[in-house]
Parts: sequence; structure tokens; C-alpha cells
Amino acid sequence: MVALSGSERKPNIKATEIGPTSPETLLDVTVRVRPREELPAIPEHGEVPQMTHQEWEAKHGADPSDIKKVEEYATASGLKVETTSVAERRVLLSGSVSAFSKAFNVELRDYDINGRRYRGRSGPVYIPKSLDGIVAGVFGLSDEPFAEPHFLRTAPIPHATATTASGFTPIEVARHYNFPANLDGTGQTIGIIELGGGFRQPELTTYFKELGVSPPDVKVFDFVGGGTNNPGTDPLDPANPDVEVLLDIEVAGAVAPGAQIIVYFAPSAEDQSFLDVLTAAVHDSASNPSIISISWGGPESTATSQFQQNFDEVLQAAAHLGITVCVASGDNASADFPLNDPQRPWDGNAHVDFPASSPFALACGGTRIVGTGASANEVVWHPGPNEGTGGGVSRAFPLPNYQANIGVPNAKNPPGHVGRGVPDVAGDAAQESGYQILCDGQVFPDPRQGLPPIGGTSAVAPLWAGLLALINQGLGSKIGFINPVLYQLLPSSAALEDIISGNNGDYQAGPGWDPCTGLGVPNGELLLEALRNGAPAPAPALRADKETVSEGADSRIAVLMEYFQTTRALIDLLASADSQANGTLLRCGKPGEASRPGRRSGV
Repeated sequence: MVALSGSERKPNIKATEIGPTSPETLLDVTVRVRPREELPAIPEHGEVPQMTHQEWEAKHGADPSDIKKVEEYATASGLKVETTSVAERRVLLSGSVSAFSKAFNVELRDYDINGRRYRGRSGPVYIPKSLDGIVAGVFGLSDEPFAEPHFLRTAPIPHATATTASGFTPIEVARHYNFPANLDGTGQTIGIIELGGGFRQPELTTYFKELGVSPPDVKVFDFVGGGTNNPGTDPLDPANPDVEVLLDIEVAGAVAPGAQIIVYFAPSAEDQSFLDVLTAAVHDSASNPSIISISWGGPESTATSQFQQNFDEVLQAAAHLGITVCVASGDNASADFPLNDPQRPWDGNAHVDFPASSPFALACGGTRIVGTGASANEVVWHPGPNEGTGGGVSRAFPLPNYQANIGVPNAKNPPGHVGRGVPDVAGDAAQESGYQILCDGQVFPDPRQGLPPIGGTSAVAPLWAGLLALINQGLGSKIGFINPVLYQLLPSSAALEDIISGNNGDYQAGPGWDPCTGLGVPNGELLLEALRNGAPAPAPALRADKETVSEGADSRIAVLMEYFQTTRALIDLLASADSQANGTLLRCGKPGEASRPGRRSGV
């Protein structure tokens, strides 16, 4: 037996060991194998050549003989082969803890960290010499959660009605960023990755109808080893990620209502589930998503190198299949850990979030919109210590070619080398200027409960996903891996507005790219023009609207609260199957309530 490179795990020093995992416990484990040919690198200049699913499978899928060797070893070890995929380079196995422990020479033990129980291991995974160089990763032996959703909600604050922010609808945020007004994403498919939670179709229908847009076509993709659409009933429950699911769908769907939305659910937030669900989405040749939105992630330092490498390879496949993958950069500033969370103890250092730190991801950071109308401004979103937009310098991924000349600094705290800079772009993420959504019968914001709008870089990933659906429609083709193209637009293009004020803890914003908001926030019309023409777009004129977005938002909150009692009553009904046909009342602004003809004129 030989140690599988990159599979080493370190024990969580804050966890309490309970004892050996029961040998009869049944597991599903994913084994990934090497590609048939070496994966292509990022080109020095220009766009990444796009391939069909069939071309990718034939050239960079698994060699069937490699899959057969894994199957033979698994069968001989008393394990069952559930499914295999040449395109995904994936073999899904099932069996007992006892059988897996012997097959991969690992000891699985149960742990507890502040009430959260998980199965873990330490040290490497071992494989037979006959599979050395064939097996690229083994996932699922441990089920320690890796990823967290990157949104912010606040528990009810007593007597906070007067200070609760109104927030904006996704349509108003899109107008603020001058998204193309004559496009709706028709012909595009947006894939949304979720590691738990769920949604109810009647609630989505209500939300979009009250926005004044046709409800988008939302479907759930089923795959072997995947999760299910499993909505809860209490959106304020920290264990219920429904707010993440609804935020993603409602933002992307409001921005691009003509696009089809496919939701890919994973059964959990551990690395196997995360890897498997992304793999399923990228290689879904039937739905064929052109954009994928990911609002989940975790500190780069907490991921094994085999997980980072294999996940990055799936993102690399997406790039060559013409899929843009938008990833939230995190909500804990440059630390990427909360300040005082015993389940996620912070070491005091700076970290970047993964998978945003992959060079094949479009990493999406956060801003705060300050002011209204023509005087509106944007700053780095950073409300306090370990809060705000994630960003920094990767210690796992080297500096990509497309960032070679933008001045990515050395990593800070502790000092390190120059690596992949995070994020690439940004958008509104602050709760003070956050998003109006509907989830599990609860409207956000809710002044009567002191609930602010929903914030977080979780909103920025689907916002950019919606914008790119419009852009793909306008171009008549898939932009695909957009990173190299965006960096070529600088420094003269006005398609991205630089954010130069603020910091995220260890890093300061400034002219040009920075580790807080990347290249800046979009001007959708000018970005489409620049991509269509292949040249920098002219600077826009600033125009003021008759009605600001903020004023429209305040009036809608008043109407919203008129229906508050009906909304709250529906929470209990949603717990039963009969409630799914009833819907929920929400009154948000129609597209015409706040005209936004140009950049910086509608907030």
C-alpha cells in the first residue's frame, strides 16, 4: 500500500474524540481517477478554447481501463460499485466502515465539536500500488463539513423598526449596475449549486409575480449520490440553509427571468458532496448550463490538497466546456473565519475562501452602496472585524497568467508569496444595502421583527450569473471562462467601475485591482458592448432619476407590512404538504417604479 498524495488530514484540535466509528455504518465513497490526457493549462493570452461534452470526454475523461481497475479492487475488498462515469472520472462505491477501513488502510473515528458530531480521520488514505498514479482522490471517508453558505441574516431585534434598512429588489440592483434592459436570458441555463435546504415552487411564483416578472423555469437535477429539494419552515434557524437557496434562485431569476434555472442539490456540505454535485452540474450534457453559481465555500486552509486539486480540475473542465462559474468570495473579510465561533476557530491569520481561490472560478466579492440617486457611491463591504467581503492572496494556487500584470501583492498575515488574487469582481453585498427576498413564508427585510435585508457575497454570485446570462444572450454565444477577457479590459474600459475606498481587514482597496473588490463592479451595458466589440467601452454619462431606488423600496416595505399577518400565518402552513399550493403575499417594486437609464442613477 502507498499513501495517496494530497489526502492527508490533520485532526481538528478543537474537536473531542468520541470513539471508533461503528464498523457496521454504511458509507458512500467517491473515487476519482486520472484524466486520459493531461488537462490543458490556462493560455497566456486570449480565451480558453471551448470543447463539446463529447470532445472533453474523449480527450480528458477517464480511461475505461482505469475505471475497471478501481472496480476490480473495490469488488475484491467487499465494496459495491454504485455507478461509474468516464466523463466525470468518477467511481461511486458503497459499503461498511469496516470494509472501507481495510480497503484504504484508514481508521475512522467519531468526533464532536461544540455539539456538532462528525466522522473523521487523520493522516493519509492508502491505496494499492497497482492503483498508484491512477487514483486521483478518495472522498467521503470523513464527513466533517467543509463549506458554509455565504449569506447574512440577523435574528429579530426588539424595537428596531425605525432603523431597519429597506434594501433593494434584485431588479433594482440590476438597474443600479446598468444591466442590459432589453435582454432576459432567454436561451441560457443557469446552474445553482446548493449543499442543503430547498424551495417551494408556489413561493417562488408569488415572489416573481410580485416583482412584475414572469416566474423563471426552475427545475431540480437528480443524480446518483445527490441530495434532494428539502425545504424547512423556519428561515431564522441557523441549521436551515433555505435562505441561501431562495436568495440564489430569486436573485438570478429576477435578473434573467427568461433563463432556465437548474438547481443541483448535494446531500451535505462535506467535500465529497461538494465535489460530486459540481461534477454532476459541469457534466450535465442534457441541461447544458452556460453559467453556474456557487454561494458556498470554506477557508482554503481547511481543505485537503486532493480536494482542492480535484475541485479545481472540475472547474477547469467547466472553462473548456464554455461554462462560467461564479463563486462567492466569503463573508468573513480577510480572515475567512468568524471572530468567535467555537465550531470554526480562527487562528488569527488571513485566509482566502475556496473554491473562490481557484483560478478557474470567477470570484465575486462584496461592496456596500452608500447614498442615493446620482450621489450614490460604493465602498468595500466591511462592517466590522471578521465581517465583510472575503479577499486576499491564495497560498494554494499560483498566480494565474491573466493576473500577471495587475499588481497582486504578497500574501499578508503571515507574509507569503504572490499567488492567485481574490476576488475578480464585486457587487452589492451589504445588509445595509441588501436584498429583498421571500423565504419559508418570511419576508426580508421585516421592520416589525428588526430583520434587515439579506446580505453576503452569496448574493453577488447569482447576480453575476444573471448578468452573464444576459450577456450570453446578447452575444449569441457562451462567453465561458471570462477571467482572462475581463483582465484584458483594463485599464481603459469603463465596463468595470473601480472601488477604491475601504478595506477588508488585512488588505486595502485602491486604484486598479485589489484583494477587496477585485476589478470592481459591473456596468452591464458597457460590459456587453466591450465583449461584443472586443475593445474598451466609452465612459458613461451620469444621469439622475426622478425617483431613487431607496424611495421606492421604502414605499414597498409599507405595502409589504400590510400583508405581514398573512405572510406569518403561512409559515405554519408551509410545514404541511397541503400548504404548497397556497403561496405567500409579497409586495415588491415593479420594474417601472424606479427608472434607471444609466450608471449611478438609480440608487
